[in-house]
Amino acid sequence: MSTGQEHTVKAFDQDIGQLRALISQMGGLAEQAIEDAMLALSRGDAELANEVRKKDKQIDAIEAELEKLVVRVIALRAPMADDLREVIAALKIAAVIERIGDYAKNIAKRVPLIHAEGEERIDVVSILPSMGQLAADMVHDVLDAYSARDPEAAIRVCKRDNALDDFYDSIFRTLVTYMVENSRTISQVAHLLFVAKNLERVGDHATNVAEMVYFAATGEYMAERETGEAGAN
Repeated sequence: MSTGQEHTVKAFDQDIGQLRALISQMGGLAEQAIEDAMLALSRGDAELANEVRKKDKQIDAIEAELEKLVVRVIALRAPMADDLREVIAALKIAAVIERIGDYAKNIAKRVPLIHAEGEERIDVVSILPSMGQLAADMVHDVLDAYSARDPEAAIRVCKRDNALDDFYDSIFRTLVTYMVENSRTISQVAHLLFVAKNLERVGDHATNVAEMVYFAATGEYMAERETGEAGAN
């Protein structure tokens, strides 16, 4: 290999390393945003909820930086085959993580509405953080799978989405029962259903990332999985 080729390969490896670092940074912020949004919900902490909303801009900024890097890599390095697949996967994964951050922000927006003065507290508020933790864990684990280029770990993340769907279905039924039995809870139930649905969508997006990780690592598409009740809607 000539010196020029060695330099090109080294420069490309550095670019890929930077792409991976940006994905990891975005993912860490998104995971933390979910956890903080759910903590704000359980505590009725409007200040923490506001911090989650503000920090979403950091995720957006990193995504913009990653997009510029991808354009530069494609223009200057002209990656082929496996290398191109990895670059495109990074671009798609960044877009999905940005959306996960938006879901956390959306949950945070509901915190002051759910804990509005005079609202009757619904017990399911104490259950939702468990669903939120499962969603955050899926995001964490799929990012680990991405970093390790581990297709088997990606498959395991996808399998856990059914548990999140079942969680959503159970909470949905509980909340509808509250609403039917006590009309004063209708407003709060509507906000809580919104939170639960956003968490369910986080799980869907984590599985989307897992499928991209699998494809980037193997060059093959993951076998189609069965969906839970919520995922089938």
